Order: sequence, then structure tokens, then C-alpha cells
Amino acid sequence: MNTPVSFSDQLAAFLIRYPRLVLLTGAGVSSASGIPTYRDGDGKWLYRKPIQHRDFITDELTRKRYWSRSLHGWPRVRDAAPNDIHLALARLEDSDQIELLITQNVDRLHQKAGSTKVIDLHGRLDRVRCLDCGNLQERQAIQDWLLAHNTVTVITDERARPDGDSDVPDEQLRGFKFPSCPACSGMLIPDVVFFGGTVPAARVASCQLALERADALLVIGSSLQVYSGYRFCRRARAAGKAIAIINPGSTRADPIADLKLATNAAPVLDDLVANLGGRLSVPCDRGSPS
Repeated sequence: MNTPVSFSDQLAAFLIRYPRLVLLTGAGVSSASGIPTYRDGDGKWLYRKPIQHRDFITDELTRKRYWSRSLHGWPRVRDAAPNDIHLALARLEDSDQIELLITQNVDRLHQKAGSTKVIDLHGRLDRVRCLDCGNLQERQAIQDWLLAHNTVTVITDERARPDGDSDVPDEQLRGFKFPSCPACSGMLIPDVVFFGGTVPAARVASCQLALERADALLVIGSSLQVYSGYRFCRRARAAGKAIAIINPGSTRADPIADLKLATNAAPVLDDLVANLGGRLSVPCDRGSPS
């Protein structure tokens, strides 16, 4: 009787054959850190329609709704800690097998874990920028302003969502105040790509160049329903690059993957890192990434 090959052994064999990787991570990577995913295991939407880029730009009520929801959702993202997947991928970077880590998440948990070769494909939630003058501010400064100018009780419960907002009843919007840019009084927007928005071309180009240099693409914790991430699977396939996916549920790229591991990534990556042994260096203190 043949013994089934474990998920860890399958991934290890993939890395032996394709030692230089581009990683693409999605919301499933951060779920163990208390940041929920957008979709269930079948890729179906779990929430009501997210705020769209065009609506945020053109409609003041939409902006009011976003900042009201973000007031409640931001603390969960701000206070989240990296989980075993983030830590394992940071250690995998130490083994010099990662060309680039592309994350669809905006929570900066990869950087908190110590990863440095990271592109935040959809931006970063810890910053806010002005659409008029480009001025950047820390998101926490906006939180302080919102709390000082509104009478609210912050809630951090299961209604929080992966982009750092939260479902809030519309009746709470009456009289809600949100800030403008302190430098020019222009419109402030979180430094992220909203649904319906466009990932900056230079950011996409950097990801594609890394994929050209790599041997394979490894996708972790993403259903790939959003084209901004799925495009790299299509690019890899067109270039003849191998694709591996670790995700408990189905993904858009399953039909073109060379390896699909339908499982939680944490134990698989833990085993992988442990088996790398002396090839890894373990830093004493990673410090606080910029």
C-alpha cells in the first residue's frame, strides 16, 4: 500500500524543483490574527457590498459612511499581531528563496512579522493621503480626530472586516464628522485601493518583473476572485511558470495550478521552515519595520 504524500512533503518537493518564489497572499493569511476574510470557502461574498472608489470620490454621504465604519474597524487592524503564517513566511525569506511577497492585504502584518521584500498590492491601511496635495498622515491621527469630534462608542466585534471598516447602522451617520487635509483642506482617502479602483501601474510592473525572475508563483490564503491578484496567475501560466496554491477552499486559479493544497497553510509552512534547518538564520530582534 502506498503511503499518501503529506501536504508538507508536496510543498517541499515543489520548492526543491522551483527554489525561487514569488508569493501572493490574501485575506486567509490574516484570519488567525483576528482579521476576517471577505469570502467563504466557496468564494462567496460574506458581507454587503463594499464601498466603491467612485462612490467615495463623488458622494459625501459615502465618505461619511466609510469613516464612521472605519472608526470602529480600524482598532482591530491596528492592534492585530502576526500569526504563524506571517512568521513562517518571514523565516522563509531568510532562506533566500523569496523573490518577492505580493500581498492583497492592507494590514501590514507581513512587515510586522519581519518580511522586507513586500509589495502591498492594494495599499496600506495605516496611512491616509490627500487626493489634492498628496500629503500623507498616520491613520491613527485620523482616529484621534474622529474620536475627538464625534460622540461614539467604538466597537470591535465580529462585524469588523478585512479592510479595517465595520458594519455600522445608517442612523449613526447623522451628524457624523470626518476631517479634511490639514495641509490644504483637500479630500482625505485611506492609502488603499478601494473596490473599483486601480492598482498603480508601477506597482503592478514591479510585481511582474519579480515574477519574471522567479521560478514559480505560490499563492496562499486567497480565493483569487479579484482580478488584481488573479492576473499574476495568468501571467505565470503564460510565461510557463509553475503555480502552487495553498487554500482550504476553491480558488479561481485551481484549473491552472500545478499543485493545489486544500488545507490551512500554517502547519504546512511550519513543517517546511523546520525542515529547512540550518539554511535559515533566526534574527534576535527584527525591530519595527518602516
